[in-house]
Amino acid sequence: MFFENKDHLQQGLFDSMSFMHPRIKTNLEKSWAGVFYREVFCKIDESAFKVLYCEDNGRPNTPVNILFSLELIKHLFNYVDEVLVEQYHFNIQVRYALGLWDFAEQPITLRTLYAFRKRICSYTKANPDNDLIFDQFRNLTEHFLAVANIKTTEQRVDSTQVMPNIKRAGRLSVAFDVLEQAVKNCPQDLLPESLKQLLDSNFEKELLYLSKASEAKSKLQTLLDLCLELVELAQKHQPIAELESVQLVKRFLEEQASFDDEKGIWIAKPGKELNSDCLQSAYDPDATFRKKGDKEHIGYVVNISETCNEENPVQLITDFAVEKNNVHDTTLLEERLDTIKETGATELYVDGGYYSEDVINDAQKANIDLRFTNMTGTTPNTDKLSITDFDIEGNEIKACPAGEPSRPCYFNKKSRTLTAHFDIKKCRNCQYYDICPTKKGKKSAIINITTKSLLAAQTRQRLKEERKENTSKRAAIEGTNSAFKRCGADELRVRTLVKCRIVLGLKIIGRNIRQIWRYFTNDIRKSIKERDRSVPNGALIPA
Repeated sequence: MFFENKDHLQQGLFDSMSFMHPRIKTNLEKSWAGVFYREVFCKIDESAFKVLYCEDNGRPNTPVNILFSLELIKHLFNYVDEVLVEQYHFNIQVRYALGLWDFAEQPITLRTLYAFRKRICSYTKANPDNDLIFDQFRNLTEHFLAVANIKTTEQRVDSTQVMPNIKRAGRLSVAFDVLEQAVKNCPQDLLPESLKQLLDSNFEKELLYLSKASEAKSKLQTLLDLCLELVELAQKHQPIAELESVQLVKRFLEEQASFDDEKGIWIAKPGKELNSDCLQSAYDPDATFRKKGDKEHIGYVVNISETCNEENPVQLITDFAVEKNNVHDTTLLEERLDTIKETGATELYVDGGYYSEDVINDAQKANIDLRFTNMTGTTPNTDKLSITDFDIEGNEIKACPAGEPSRPCYFNKKSRTLTAHFDIKKCRNCQYYDICPTKKGKKSAIINITTKSLLAAQTRQRLKEERKENTSKRAAIEGTNSAFKRCGADELRVRTLVKCRIVLGLKIIGRNIRQIWRYFTNDIRKSIKERDRSVPNGALIPA
């Protein structure tokens, strides 16, 4: 049964903290533990976790604010679970941060932590529209923004790749792992000898480690044949067909091979025909593949939005989203614009990866000004005049760069193209004749401008004028990503999209806690006079 934890609001007369020396107690209250207790622990909304527990049966739950705070501390310091439990039992600062005034309080075990995580994960899978971790992130961030008087009108956005706890493997290794996992889960008495051999360590050794590169294709075909054999066996036995690991074998076969009608067998597809959604690991069916620049990535992408007003004492992450890494940056931003708008953003500083006509149009509808630091795509010919040099109002080209009015001009709604004609006789005497982008005919000079190319040209022109300011505003988010990864976000200790979302959400809250700690220790670039924050440096060093 669910009960809120209010015990920390009343200290007992004979609690352990009561016997502490006043000077030590004062230093403890001013340390990171005191900031965490006041600004984090006391602000956790326990009632949101009520859905994880039975309403009318069972013993009282371990306090949610303690369990959730332990998860934050784990990712704040990048602890492993065994160290986290040890810190809970013996570290005075950790216990103070959790509102535990007496060392006689009931201890916790690793099983308690695992059960709490399992409840959150199961609930998140069943209720994808109700993200408990993101709700806590939003509530705590709103409190942090108010406490530090952070301005949110200017924000910067960036994405970074993260990898779950899986190995990078080739097709042959993935095929073996998928088959082996399925064979282990199947009733052994129903399996033929050809499939049972997958459990023999010598078979794995010979298949994966003693084979020559020239034999890889034939051995992959061998595994595909075994995949087909298992799928056909599952069709005869329903309990086998219902196993998730067997369904994964079927998925692997359909993604990695195609059926040859002439030969009557499944043949491996060429590597170039495989898409980024193909199974990357037998242990994480959600992970995807992406090549960004010269680097190949397997896993997920996290997109974050962070304040960047120069008057802010510290900058905080205001929004985040975790998706498969083959989701494009433009899609990530489009889906988050409304949420970012709710945080108070009116200007967003982004790189060229976020540029698209749809993103700009959606941003305009949300009254958000996108400020780009660079642009993707083909660089325009600098030897020619830009289409932005034409006088354009709405869907009409009024005049050419020399001021000559168009005659006639029209707009094609279907192709969204503006077309204008100019007097060719006057064009021949124009100083811009050789560098004008119009097409010269016998009777007129013609210019065709699509709304897409016009928007790109206007964005490039503005970028050229504002590049220095935009780059300066956005640059620091790369440091945020680096600090984020130093806390374990580079290689996560979990698998699957749901678990990665939960863990990354906790790490992002931890990042904001570090920033609010900087605020209270005056570790800021500018001196803010709104309130006294004279707290001495403590153990929590900003990453």
